[in-house]
Amino acid sequence: MATSFALFGGRQVASNVRRPASSRVQPQAPVVRRLSEARGRSILPQVAAAEVATKKESHSFDFNTYMVDRANLVNKALDDAIPLKYPETLVESMRYSLLAGGKRVRPALCLAACEAVGGDISVAMPAACAMEMVHTMSLIHDDLPAMDNDDFRRGRPTNHKAYGEDIAILAGDALLTFSFEHVAAATKGASPERVLRVIVELGKAVGAEGLTAGQVVDIKSENKEVGLDVLQYIHEHKTAALLEASVVCGAILGGADDTTVEKLRKYARNIGLAFQVVDDILDVTQTTEVLGKTAAKDLAVNKTTYPKLLGIEKSKQVADDLINEAIRQLDCIEPAKAAPLVALAKFIGYRQN
Repeated sequence: MATSFALFGGRQVASNVRRPASSRVQPQAPVVRRLSEARGRSILPQVAAAEVATKKESHSFDFNTYMVDRANLVNKALDDAIPLKYPETLVESMRYSLLAGGKRVRPALCLAACEAVGGDISVAMPAACAMEMVHTMSLIHDDLPAMDNDDFRRGRPTNHKAYGEDIAILAGDALLTFSFEHVAAATKGASPERVLRVIVELGKAVGAEGLTAGQVVDIKSENKEVGLDVLQYIHEHKTAALLEASVVCGAILGGADDTTVEKLRKYARNIGLAFQVVDDILDVTQTTEVLGKTAAKDLAVNKTTYPKLLGIEKSKQVADDLINEAIRQLDCIEPAKAAPLVALAKFIGYRQN
């Protein structure tokens, strides 16, 4: 059986997601296997080349190779975590978006934080997968007509275009709830107290104090003039909260003390806000083909963004300052162990999609 490939920002990622039975998938969607042919087997997405070049990358740390290796480990763990089963339509829809590729930044941050404090990444892998499940849920729901109303994600039809709004909503719900189950049931080698702390961090990141709150304020701010304080609230909650949880949960599962956890929390908050500032910039400077999603979407719905309030150059400076402040928080970790977190911060600040 041939593996199909999709291009994401210049790299090839093998796709193992299945074509839904529904005819809603548009012709340009990747050709994938029928469910009857897939039972008992799977082809994992293997990242062939990384889109992870960083500005002023250190010669002593191969970030591209690191991200390829981490993405492949995470992709296998995600594939294993949600095997095909009845009802097939629901599970196919979950896998369609979960295994669609992407940079796997949140899982990579979780695993890097765990290793940075001396932990074993196998302990943090369920939490890393949970971060990607929650992130994928947020993308599925964010793309719905009632939200951002987007037709494309990661270079192909969004989940509701492939499966319909009803199944897309339920697939997102299933991914969200399973993320907590997966952390609780699959985490091995950490104390129950630390696992509980991870579950609390994840809940805060996605609920009314995190992602959901940011999304609500974002929706209610469309076609309104809002200030920098409201915009920062949106970005810190809608985007940064889950990135913060990714880092903090990795550190907790790696056995970090409270002081180190809080330093890494500050690191994560800075890169999390920088991530969305850069997203705002890319929305008006890149094409749909490069982004893998609809470009200039914020302009189309008259959203307030950092470039709209500050201009592109000032927004770039804001992102630079946030990344530099994030890296300063890593002074409690020896440089060799901190190298992946430093490189991830630079990638987030200087990425092109």
